[in-house]
Amino acid sequence: MKHILITGSTDGIGKLLALRLAKEGHFVGVHGRTEAKLNATVTEIKAESKNDNVVGFLADYSNLSDVRMMAKEVTEKMPKIDVLVNNAGIFKAKIHTATNGVDVRLVVNYLAPYQFTNAVLPLLKKTDAPRIVNLSSAAQSPVSLNALQGGISLGANDAYAQSKLALTMWSFYLAKQEPSISVVAVNPGSLLNTKMAKEAYGQHWSPAEKGVDILYDLSMTDKAKTYAYFDNDKGEYAQAHPDTYDAKKVEALLSLTKTLVN
Repeated sequence: MKHILITGSTDGIGKLLALRLAKEGHFVGVHGRTEAKLNATVTEIKAESKNDNVVGFLADYSNLSDVRMMAKEVTEKMPKIDVLVNNAGIFKAKIHTATNGVDVRLVVNYLAPYQFTNAVLPLLKKTDAPRIVNLSSAAQSPVSLNALQGGISLGANDAYAQSKLALTMWSFYLAKQEPSISVVAVNPGSLLNTKMAKEAYGQHWSPAEKGVDILYDLSMTDKAKTYAYFDNDKGEYAQAHPDTYDAKKVEALLSLTKTLVN
């Protein structure tokens, strides 16, 4: 039995992955933004999987103090984490900026997983072969440090693409900083049949299961490679965005990030 935590797992590929892992008998941590939906999801997964080792964690990822509280709760309720899947993400939103005045996509898709992961690193280090799977995207564009500080506002598409490149750059940085942990960034597939794709584009190209399958493989099999980017549109490991390998840009991003979340 492995201890697995999946953020953003009350619907979409996160929920499908949580159910699949629960059916295999693993201890699964589920995360959601609203209490009613989180409780319903946990109840549903327990019933369908006949596995009581499913625990729900509540946090609004647009609020970094919420993320901090969730990390404390996870530390109390999970003895260790074998696999952390940073799946929580947002594209279209009713609010444009998060509680800290920064674009909500930059916060939910990058700053929140950065903060949460660093807070639970001790739990990952309690296991023999810990893994972190970070959900990137085919949409990636150079990160504006000004936008990350709330200095300028961005359009939804640009903010989303910047947040996903920031996440990928941090993934590679973390893999170097923590050699005992496998860290892989993955584009799970473009326009999967999920709520996010429907809200953003009103269509899908591939079934959600395509994304679930690659997340499962990277979480549970020897397919995972650290310091790497898996592009599920191509079905293979690929070169990440050039900025990911630019030491100066990575250093500038991470030094700013540390000041924003600590």
